[in-house]
Amino acid sequence: MRTAPRRVLAAALAAALLAFAWMAWFCLRPLELPRSPFDFTVKSGASLKSVSRGLADEGLLREPLSFWLLGRLLGKAGSLRAGTYRLAAPVTPLELLDKLAAGDALPIEISFVEGTTLRQWMALMRSHPHIRMTLEGRSSDEIRAAIGVKEAALEGLFFPDTYRFLAGASDVEILRRAYAEMGRRLARAWEGRDPALPLASPYEALTLASIIEKEAGQTAERPTIASVFVNRLRKGMRLQADPTVIYGLGTRFDGNIRKRDLVADTPWNTYTRDGLPPTPIAMPGEASLAAATNPAGTPYYYFVGRGDGSHQFSRSLAEHNRAVARYQLGNS
Repeated sequence: MRTAPRRVLAAALAAALLAFAWMAWFCLRPLELPRSPFDFTVKSGASLKSVSRGLADEGLLREPLSFWLLGRLLGKAGSLRAGTYRLAAPVTPLELLDKLAAGDALPIEISFVEGTTLRQWMALMRSHPHIRMTLEGRSSDEIRAAIGVKEAALEGLFFPDTYRFLAGASDVEILRRAYAEMGRRLARAWEGRDPALPLASPYEALTLASIIEKEAGQTAERPTIASVFVNRLRKGMRLQADPTVIYGLGTRFDGNIRKRDLVADTPWNTYTRDGLPPTPIAMPGEASLAAATNPAGTPYYYFVGRGDGSHQFSRSLAEHNRAVARYQLGNS
């Protein structure tokens, strides 16, 4: 009578040993790569089951069940981290699972260039395959609340740099990092500012830096360009900076600035309004922040482009008019 239970127990033990041996074999047997290198993406919130199925569909796994079962047995089913992963050589399923749980993913980057605007940043993020857009169609106030912006306007508040992130990161996450970084850089620049600077706040320095960023073609000229605007502010002269006019035109700007644009009043037109515009006009970089807070000491009140990215600086309007005739009108 005891023979049957013993047989059942023996069969169960044999099955368990077989399953253990099979699992050990599966864990330690290197997976053949469908291609080399083999890149794949784990989306934010993806389950182990969906990842296993995807890897099987791409040819890395023969079937999805074994890998899913391995993750469940090891308690790593809920530990997978989003990202784009690269396998340059065969790995075992155990090594692959550890890689996914550790988030050993390829660095994904997005680079924002100095002098670009928030509208351009949003378009760049929209075109990035690994960024999750959540701010589309939301009002300025809603965007400010989502990011945690204290200032009344968004322009200029985000530091242009290269940011690394995991696949599936949201536009809010990236902008929060850029906002915090600009805050740190601006605070440092303001703390080391020229005490005679005719600016009342870090925000005014940021606004001036954004104008310098749009005007400067060469890093070395930034402090001199800053000195022109600071000299004008001290003397009560209007800044008369073309980039502020262009910003005020918005999407109406067609690539050419005309005389009628210079007299068309907007809050940002520094030909028609005194002082600084109400907000920055772009995202300034480190060099422009430094120039705005520590301008060179010069006697200049004017500058004009030479056509090669550099500028001719002048002390007087008569001197400036001669420079315009030479470099803009072609009169030698």
